[in-house]
Amino acid sequence: MATTRPALTAGTDDREGVPDGRGRLAETAGERTGGEGSTGDGWHVNSSLALIMVLLLVVVVQGPVRKAFAAPVMQSWMTVFVAVVVQALPFLVLGVLLSAALAVFVPSSFFARALPKRRGLAVPVAGMAGAVLPGCECASVPVAGALVRRGVTPAAALAFLLSAPAINPVVLTATAVAFPHHPEMVVGRFAASLLVACAMGWLWQRLGRTDWLRPPAYARYDGRSKGAAFWGSVRHDVMHAGGFLVLGAMAAATLKAVAPADWLRTAAGNPLAAVGALAVLAVLLSICSEADAFVAASLTQFSLMAKLVFLVVGPMIDLKLFAMQAGTFGRGFALRFAPTTFVLAIAGAVLIGAVLL
Repeated sequence: MATTRPALTAGTDDREGVPDGRGRLAETAGERTGGEGSTGDGWHVNSSLALIMVLLLVVVVQGPVRKAFAAPVMQSWMTVFVAVVVQALPFLVLGVLLSAALAVFVPSSFFARALPKRRGLAVPVAGMAGAVLPGCECASVPVAGALVRRGVTPAAALAFLLSAPAINPVVLTATAVAFPHHPEMVVGRFAASLLVACAMGWLWQRLGRTDWLRPPAYARYDGRSKGAAFWGSVRHDVMHAGGFLVLGAMAAATLKAVAPADWLRTAAGNPLAAVGALAVLAVLLSICSEADAFVAASLTQFSLMAKLVFLVVGPMIDLKLFAMQAGTFGRGFALRFAPTTFVLAIAGAVLIGAVLL
């Protein structure tokens, strides 16, 4: 015959002296681990202990670290890194603030009403409209998703997606500052980026299929006040764009300071190799479009043509953009859209570069 266990009261466990609730959890955890801050096999490393260990390590190895930074190669690395970050940071911050203001305070339906009804004509108009969103590619993806959700034809929304990070005033001004003696780089970047954006829009209009595109199901700022949405957008874009700026500056400094000069001269000396190398580098570095001109200008071994390819490819397709496009429109869309954009971006930059440079 089965026996019935006595019911537990609110403040006791079936084991004497062990309260339930938080007290029970804390005590049983202590019994399992052998006490707070440790495990049965050794010390439990928490955040405070980890910080102390890092600080002690820095104190112990400060001599070798100081010597390492005194080496000529590290001094060259630091010079390039600081120069790229300091030059690009004001443009990045300005772009993030303006982008957040437009994304929050200007309704997405405004763009839908402003576009022509004819789809073929809507593509170049949407491409030119990219000039009013002075932000990086991180901002253009959610805005393009909102346009599709509000009923804008996907071809026009995709043209806007590709053009906005490359032809807006902040990016073009940053390009002019990075290339003060080559104003043709500004014109070339504008013309090539707009050409590729329109070509991709028309190509999607001709060959794209509805089942390849998964429109986003929700608005980015729904249910939030405009002030909270604005600062949320600023924090998001600063964290993303700023992080990629630092990584890009580190990569550019490493390439300039560590890569063998013979390798750089070999790649830069062959026009086809230079174009291919900087196109792939733009995808891998994933630099914010407000900062990529300064990184390109620091690659002094390469021709203006190769640098133009770098500036056109980067804002249209890179690793972070692929992830964002897959998350917004679906992986099937990104797997088809990204390779086509990469090829057309190289072709468009080379075509415009051959005319202007």
